Formats: sequence, structure tokens, C-alpha cells
Amino acid sequence: IARQSGVRSAMPMFKARELCPDAVIIKPNMAKYVEVSRAIRTHMEALTPLVEPLSIDEAFLDLTGTERVHKAPPALSLARFARKIEQEVGVTISVGLSHNKFLAKVASDLDKPRGFAVIGKAETLGFLEPKPINLIFGVGKVFYERLKQDGYHTIGDLQREDPTRLMRLYGESGARLARLAQGQDARRVSIDGDMKTVSSETTFNNDISSLDALSTELLKCSERLSERLKAKNLVGDTVTVKLKTAGFKLRTRARHLMMPTQLANVLYETGLSLLQREADGTAFRLIGIGVSGLETADGTDPTDLLEPQVARKAAAERAMDRVRSRFGRTAVVRGKLYTSRPDVTSAPASEEEAEDLEGKT
Repeated sequence: IARQSGVRSAMPMFKARELCPDAVIIKPNMAKYVEVSRAIRTHMEALTPLVEPLSIDEAFLDLTGTERVHKAPPALSLARFARKIEQEVGVTISVGLSHNKFLAKVASDLDKPRGFAVIGKAETLGFLEPKPINLIFGVGKVFYERLKQDGYHTIGDLQREDPTRLMRLYGESGARLARLAQGQDARRVSIDGDMKTVSSETTFNNDISSLDALSTELLKCSERLSERLKAKNLVGDTVTVKLKTAGFKLRTRARHLMMPTQLANVLYETGLSLLQREADGTAFRLIGIGVSGLETADGTDPTDLLEPQVARKAAAERAMDRVRSRFGRTAVVRGKLYTSRPDVTSAPASEEEAEDLEGKT
């Protein structure tokens, strides 16, 4: 009934209630989720020390060089791992095995639930060739329609195209499209033991429950966070929103980005999607946003494979940065913040160890 009423996954609770007032809402057992997640993580680390969590229920593992330790190739080790998780933890998992992150993620989505798929190097191009372009992460509805209008319907169409033409048509987005169409992804698995987070948070003088007011404060934090990342020449691939209720209960929600970023607009929109899920009328006294999975920026904006308006927003933000660097940070102010007067006591800068994204509620 809820689905028929228009309720979908990740929709803010207040919107779901509007669409389906008779919906039965069951509070999640986060303590149980965390317990299971940590149990699975322990088994992962027994396979390899190179584990990069994406969320509470997903991670990348690098099994390079583990054959001698486990006396088995990666495929067999992962098959044993999946069986062990089902027997000892009591949940089923889906496994995708390939030679880079992009293809491993694609493989993991092929045969859910309880799936196991392998994409080998030799079969990469043939596997990708007939697939629709929106199989590539980040190709949204608008960009996909534009690609089809330009004559690109399948990944094979991109494989056969001159990369310089794709770059001429779509900028850096086209260059990365060309690489991924060839199954090329140079990102490495990054262990979270090396991860730090750069964050910004604000405590209010008066508790706030309005989504509009909370989103305004989130935007301010996102801009400060972006400034710090740019100053340090860093990008990050995991965004975490932190909220503290009037009763001092801490909530954190995180989302992994397929492309690392330092852009305030990307940070804010990602954070807003997380905030909307928590803005159910609860009064909050603190809000913050942080980024982990940090790496040195490569000088290009992570706007590839996204809708064209995202690239335009990125270009506008870079222009704002240039104006601010010359005339001061108040020379250009976003419209949402222009008349805003913060009712806050602090906006501390922080660069600290990454929070446990698996467990705080």
C-alpha cells in the first residue's frame, strides 16, 4: 500500500507520512544492525587488512596477495566467506569480484540477493559493451537522456567513440565516461585506519526543529567545511551529518560518494538528503557535517557523469571562490544565507579522527 501511495526508499519520513497516513512505521533496531555489521567486519578483516567500508552494510576488500595466506584464489576465499557469514552471523550477502572498484560494485549488484558474480579482465569489454550507459555510477536521468540524444545508448557506443570527442562534448565528464566504458578505474581500496575527517559544526542558542532552519545551518557548515578542504587541497568520499537532540542524544548518518569532492554544493546536497530523513519534528541543539576518506585533490572537479547542471554549479562555485579570495568571503553570499542571522553559540573548526559510522544513533 505504501509503495502504491508513492512512498519510496530514502524518502524523508514526514513526506512518507503525508503520502500514506495509514502506514505502519517500525522503528529500526540500530543496535542490532551495528552488532551484525561489526561481526561481518571482523570476518572481512580475517580475509584481508585492506577493508574500505562504504556504509553499515557494504565495503570494498582488496584480496591482492592473499592466495598464499588462505591457500585459495580470491573467488574461493569469498565463496567461503559468504557461506561463513550466513552460517555464523545469520544473514545473506551478495559478492562482486573484479579487478577494480567500479566493476566490483557492478558485479555485486548483478545477482541480488545472495548473489556471487565475477567480472574478469579478459571479459570486461565484452561484458560492458551491451549494457546501458546508466549502469555507470553517476549517470543520472537528465545526463542519460542527453547522451541518448547525442546517439550514445550503450556502453559499447562509448567504447567505440574517440575519447577526445567525448571530452569535447562533456568536458571532464566525457573523459571519465570514456575511461569507465573501457573498464578503467584507478581508485584503490583505502583502509579506514588511515582515514581522518574534516568537519564543521554549530551549536544553537535555541533548539531548532524546522527543516528549513536546519538546512540553512547545514549550508553554513558545508561552506566552512568546503573552505577547509580547499585550503588543505583535500577531497573526501564519505559525507557524515551529525545531529544532537535537545535531550543530548547523538545521531550520525553517512553517505558514500562515488566521486570524492570538496565542493560546498555537493557536500550540502548530500548532507541535506541525510538531514531530511531525520527532520521529523525533533528539536535539535547542534548540527554538523564532516568528510572522511580523504585524499589529495587532483585539480579537477568530481562532476563527471553527473547531470550537466551539477557541472555548472561547480563552475559557479569556483568563480565564487576566486571572487572571495580577492575581495573577502562576504563579497559573494548564497541567496539562502543572504538574510540569515545565525542563532548559534559556536561554529568550531575541527579536524579529528573519523567517527564510527557504523554505530551512532
